[in-house]
Amino acid sequence: MAGSKSRMPVAKTYKIYIGGKFPRTESGRYFTIDGGDGSVIANICRGSRKDFRNAVVAARKAFPGWSGTSAYLRGQILYRIAEMLEGRAEQFVAELVLQGVSKRRARKEVDVSIDRLIYYAGWSDKYQQIFSAVNPVSSPHFNFSMLEPTGVVSVLAPDDSGLLGFVSNIAPVIVGGNTTVVLASEQRPLCAVSFAEVLHASDVPAGVVNVLTGYREELTGQFASHMDVNAVVYCDAEADDAADIQVRAADNLKRVVDRVGTDWSSENAQNPYRIKDTQEIKTTWHPIGS
Repeated sequence: MAGSKSRMPVAKTYKIYIGGKFPRTESGRYFTIDGGDGSVIANICRGSRKDFRNAVVAARKAFPGWSGTSAYLRGQILYRIAEMLEGRAEQFVAELVLQGVSKRRARKEVDVSIDRLIYYAGWSDKYQQIFSAVNPVSSPHFNFSMLEPTGVVSVLAPDDSGLLGFVSNIAPVIVGGNTTVVLASEQRPLCAVSFAEVLHASDVPAGVVNVLTGYREELTGQFASHMDVNAVVYCDAEADDAADIQVRAADNLKRVVDRVGTDWSSENAQNPYRIKDTQEIKTTWHPIGS
């Protein structure tokens, strides 16, 4: 009956985000996020290996255009993401609370996430000045070293920080010109998918950020072993799992970035070295004189 107090609310289905679109997982599987009273508060896509492969294809396709944009433009785009997140702050606070975070902590997590995007936007056209160099050589040449993006970066976002940990890992990756595939928190995935909606409504080109949800145990191996991924960042892993990531990544000499044990709300969780983590050093020789 219309208006009945016993009406059961419709749980939102949070989709994955690949290539600028919001498909359901190709496997058709999902899992649920439950409230404190046992009610279902959301349906979450259980991403598959095929979803990950599709996301890598999208990220590789987007890489030439994104890496070729100016650093200043990438900074403007990150700033725009922060603006959009600020405008939807209450939604993200509500989602964090829904997933068991206190309102005070949720408010802080959203505020710091916005500030972190602004922080990396400010570094977009400055980190090259810090890490590039003119090298002394004993021949008639100028020798320059500078950073360039490594390519496609897979990110295993932290499980205990559904928004801030997610933002803190993708911001330094994309501001440096990389594209990424991210596995959201398994425990608190809602904000990651909603953040994909923020990305979609901002100026981020399709495929630059691709967001999957699902089980760590099922997908970690793919994130570490895929041959068209150039670096992998992980934030939660026991010793055996960390060793397995290292072994799988070695097949194509993938760079491995370990961020286990980071306090994402601290000042130490943001610095330009996190941009450098997923950059390669390119050295150029230029002759002097005729």
